[in-house]
This record gives sequence, C-alpha cells and structure tokens, in this order.
Amino acid sequence: MLLPSATGSNQTLQILELGLTTITITAAFAWPELGANVFRRVEGALGALARRKRLAAASVGLCVLAFRLAILPLYPVPLPFVPDDFSFLLAADTFVHGRLANPTPVMWTHFESIHITMQPTYTSMYFPGQGLLLAASKLLLGNPWYGVLLASALMCAAICWALQAWLPPGWALLGGSIAVLRLGIFSCWTNTYHTAGSLSALGGALILGALPRLMRTGRFRYGLLMGIGISILILTRPSEGLLLCIPVAFVLGRWLIKGKNRPAAGSLARRAALPLAIVACTIGWLGYYDYRAFGCATTPPYTIDRNTYAVTPYYVWQPPRPVPHYRHQVMQHFYTYTEYEFYSKIRTFPGFLSQTLLKFVIAVLFFSCCPLLFPLIMLRRVLMDRRIRFLVICGLASFVGLIVEIYLEPYYIAPFTVAYYAIGLQAMRHLRVWKPEDRPVGRGILRLTVVLCIVLAGLRLFAQQLDLSVAEWPPNNWNLTWYGPEHYGVERAQIESRLEQLPGPQLAIVRYGPKHESLDEWVYNGADIDGSKVVWAREMDPVDNEELIHHYANRKVWLVEPDAIPAKVSPYPTPDTAEVAAH
Repeated sequence: MLLPSATGSNQTLQILELGLTTITITAAFAWPELGANVFRRVEGALGALARRKRLAAASVGLCVLAFRLAILPLYPVPLPFVPDDFSFLLAADTFVHGRLANPTPVMWTHFESIHITMQPTYTSMYFPGQGLLLAASKLLLGNPWYGVLLASALMCAAICWALQAWLPPGWALLGGSIAVLRLGIFSCWTNTYHTAGSLSALGGALILGALPRLMRTGRFRYGLLMGIGISILILTRPSEGLLLCIPVAFVLGRWLIKGKNRPAAGSLARRAALPLAIVACTIGWLGYYDYRAFGCATTPPYTIDRNTYAVTPYYVWQPPRPVPHYRHQVMQHFYTYTEYEFYSKIRTFPGFLSQTLLKFVIAVLFFSCCPLLFPLIMLRRVLMDRRIRFLVICGLASFVGLIVEIYLEPYYIAPFTVAYYAIGLQAMRHLRVWKPEDRPVGRGILRLTVVLCIVLAGLRLFAQQLDLSVAEWPPNNWNLTWYGPEHYGVERAQIESRLEQLPGPQLAIVRYGPKHESLDEWVYNGADIDGSKVVWAREMDPVDNEELIHHYANRKVWLVEPDAIPAKVSPYPTPDTAEVAAH
C-alpha cells in the first residue's frame, strides 16, 4: 500500500499536458474539420479491424507486449523498491519453493519489514493471487516481471473484449487502445510488482464481458469465463470484487427468473456446474492457504499483520488501534505517522469531504488523463442512457468502497475498470454528435484528443531525454497518472549484486538515517533466508547485533547505509575490529 506523498515535485509533463489539452480544445472549436480527410481514412481502416472483434481484442493485448518489450533498452525490467514489491516477491519465492508459508526465522526481529508477517509464519500479508502470478512467471519465464507484463496484456485485451459486449466495436477498440496507453505501458500496474491491478481488472473484465453475452446466448463458455473472473477477484481483491458481484448476481438472478433466453433447468445445472465448482474450489483453496499461513482457515490475509503492527484501520468508522511496541524506528514512523496522518485527516467532517474528493480525483486521473476529461461534460446524458445503465450502477457501487475505505490506491477499484471506461466512452459518443451552432466541434475535439493522447505517450516515453520532470521519490498520487516506467531501487540492486559476487555467504546489516523514507525499503529477504547468498537484516542494539552476527558466524558482515550519498557499504564494526582500529 502506497500513500499520498506530502512532498512537492516539478510536474513539468503534467503542466505541459494541461497546456496542450487547452490548445487542442481551442483548435477544435476554431477548426472542427481540421484533418478531416486523414481522420476518415484512419477511422475506416481501424473500423475494419474493430469489426473483427476477436482480432481487435488480440491486437490490443499484443500491443502491450510489443511496445513495453520494445522500450526495454530505455526502461529495463523494473526493480523492486517499496515494501509492497518485496512482500509480493516473498509470496512468489515461497510458492516457488513449494510452500504456502515459511517457518518464522530464528533471528526474525532483525528481518521485520512492512507488509510482511513474521508470526505465526514468515509470509506476505497479502492475498495470494499476485504471488501466484509472479511465481508462475519466475518458473516458466525466468523473471517474475514478465508475468506482470503478460497480465497487463491480457487485461487490455479483456477490456476491449468486454467493451464489445456493451458498445459498438469501434468504440470498444478505442477503449482498449486507451487502456494500452494508460494502464498497459504507463502505469504502476505494469511497472511494479505490487499492485495486482492488472489481475483484478482482468477478473472484472471477464465478469462484465461475460454477463451480457451469457444473458443473450446462455452459452457455457461465458459462464466459465465469469467463474474464472470471480476466482481471480477472490484471490486478489475480494472486498471490491464482492461489490462488483452483488449487482451482477442480482441481474443474473432476475434473468434466471424472468429472462427470455434462459436455458431449461437441467441444461442450466449442467452449464453452471463447472463455473460454480471453480469458484468453490478457489474459496476452499484460499481457506486452506489462510490455515497454513495464518493458523486459521477463516483468518484472511492482512488480518494478522495489521493487528500486529498497524494503528490505523481500513474503514472510516473504525477507531484507531492501540500503539504496539515497535522494534524499528522506520516501521514506527510508517505506522504511527505516515499512515496515521492521513487517517487523522479523514476522521474529521471537513477532512472526510476533502479526502473523499481527492480519492475521486485520483481515480479519474489514473484511468484517464487531462485530454480525456473534457468528454465528461456529457456525463448527465450518460447517466440517462439505458445502454450502459448497469455499468453506471457498478461504477456507483465502486464508490461505496471508495468512500468507506480510509485509503485509496487505483488497484483497489481495478475490478470496475471496464465500467469506468464504458462510462467515459459513452460520454465520448455523446460528445461526437455535439454540434454547437451546427458545427461538428465535438467530433473535432475527439479526433484531436486521440492524437494528443498518442503525442503525450511519446513525450512520456522520452521524458528523460527531453528533460521533462515527471516523478519524484516517493511517488505521489499525481505521478500515478503517468507512472513508470521509471527505474527505482538501483542502488540496492547494485550493492546486492556486488555482495553476491564476493566469495562465501554475506550478511548485510542496514543502518537507516533518522530521516529515512519508510517506503524506500532495503531489508528484504527471500523465502529461504539462511540459504541465501546475501542476508539483509536491520541493525538493532549492540546485544541483538552481536547475537545476529554470532548466529551467522560463517558470513562476512557488512554495514549498509542507504541514506549516505551515495549509499555506503563497509565492513561492520564489530568489537574486535573496533579494538584493532583503536590501536
């Protein structure tokens, strides 16, 4: 979980984006037929592709793979750099080792880290869906990030496929293309390890794409896809998934009672058996996972870790928890300041209103960008449409979660991605026929807006070369609108690589400075700590440190100081070395 940053940054690209959007809309009002002949030819060619629906959806997914792999020389495979990344990678490494959880390490107090549970087992605090994806990718493709990329490609393809069930094919292709730019390439869903946003959005897309097809045809394959989508949400974002599944279940129930195309009872039972079995098996497996990881089948992920370390709850009506005893200052700062500061704001009525509005703005900006906001002037007409009324209801359901949860990260509402894009695209459809003074201004705005989105993607791609400031560490929510593919975590990776090249096993004891940013995590270990070439540990008091060094007596001991500029690595000053140095 990332939180809003209190620091400012020079958002050059965002300012440029706002300026170019203003120029684009002004130009469309002045010259609505600008480039009309070229646009008609391009629209004709893309329309032919859009009508071949399966090919269109596949093309959208392949674009994500092709574009992101093509820019690897500029933006390499992302490195883990925040606690959430390390937590999911720990889950992946645990699964790769053939375990659901790991025994608590002997020296576990030196290995405590944010979002990692140490007791009753050593494991990630999160739901296992993203960890399973990363583990499969590590085993099959050699690197966990390729699984993230593949999930993003499948997500964008599924978004296009789902939109085809609600909108004309050309608009569905446009929605899939926007998803490629906003989510598939320039998004923390693709350029980190920790969000599970692509998986959750994929699950939601499968559900919302299968629903109208199932009700029109009653075919088995759509029920199967819906069951797979529900299972994905159970393993990634079950709370928000439930908010999506409630209106879906209501509509399906009404169809089964009154629908014209519903199958006969016997046929329905046969067709529903496998999808229901998949969902039931997923729930059962998650219960078994919870039992092995947290000691009880009804204790969901998050619970143990939050009860152990967190002060702030997840919902607005919950009071703060008692402050626990922290062994590490950086963890205390995160839980009692970084998290609590935001919580204290939202607990007041003015703060609740302002922070709820902020969360709404974050959600809108993440899924769109400045050029795509103008069509929302047609939102009133969209809300009156029968065509996507159900998706509007789903969008409203998502805001229930947005309001009652203390925090908001875009992947919290990922299951509703298709609903958001359908609402935005329907607003674009209304804008396209907007003709003030009988001039095709709306069509001109849309055409130039699509061009501007492509231009902005190019500017984002070459932002470093053009000296356009985008992000600052730590990332804030405005940066999430054009997140990645930056390359954080380089210093830690370089130091770990140097230590791994040394002969024999190594122990890296990390000493943070008093003002260390808690989200910039360096203490991370894999599932098999004692079997690792490099063990990372937190520095504690001299007695605890001596016990740690004695436990790893066969390892060369190093002091790592991340807050030095540059980060510093030196032999750890044990009592013996200190005595030698004194003489």
